[in-house]
Amino acid sequence: MHSTIQNLLSIQTSIKSKLLEIKEKDRIPKIIAVSKTFQINHILPLIKYGHSDFGENKVQEAIEKWTDIKKQNDRINLHLIGKLQTNKVKFAVKIFDYIHSLDSEKLAKKISEEQQKQIVKPKIFIQINLGKENQKSGIMKENLFEFYNFSKDLGLDIVGIMCIPPFDEDPIKYFSQMSKLKDEVNLAELSMGMSSDYLKAVEFKSTYLRIGSNIFGQRS
Repeated sequence: MHSTIQNLLSIQTSIKSKLLEIKEKDRIPKIIAVSKTFQINHILPLIKYGHSDFGENKVQEAIEKWTDIKKQNDRINLHLIGKLQTNKVKFAVKIFDYIHSLDSEKLAKKISEEQQKQIVKPKIFIQINLGKENQKSGIMKENLFEFYNFSKDLGLDIVGIMCIPPFDEDPIKYFSQMSKLKDEVNLAELSMGMSSDYLKAVEFKSTYLRIGSNIFGQRS
């Protein structure tokens, strides 16, 4: 068995244990295998095994790696988890099924235009900058309701919210806030938790975990 499959199974086992511990065994968060920077031959064992959710950071890299594979395998859901520049939207909308990084009105308008042109409708997460970090994208949580309504009025399929907590702080307070925000806006999905903190994210109702190095190993 390929090491990536063993790693995935190990993560699934740890998630099941966590859900048993918090008495929520019926909930199954989806694992996005973050395959950015890894060559497709490193990813193929997981695809053949039947894993369907994969994450990429860059639009160009995704096009090069995934265009042919997605044509052959319609079960694959490709997630854009990196920042999306407006000049890449037309390419992103074509290849990605999910966009986790909607962070401005300008970007919302551009996605709306492109999805009407291409007659596709990616599922979208609004990225929230909970730590109010200058170097990070995302809208402020106090603007979420207004921004959500703005995006819905443009015809975007907003399914959830996403965050990347400050890396030098305990993520729990941010995960807790995200869980409350999701319920307040009445959204189904919550994209949070990475290799270092995914079990904490599971406790706070994350529905999509973005796990890279714990599956594929360290990036070179």
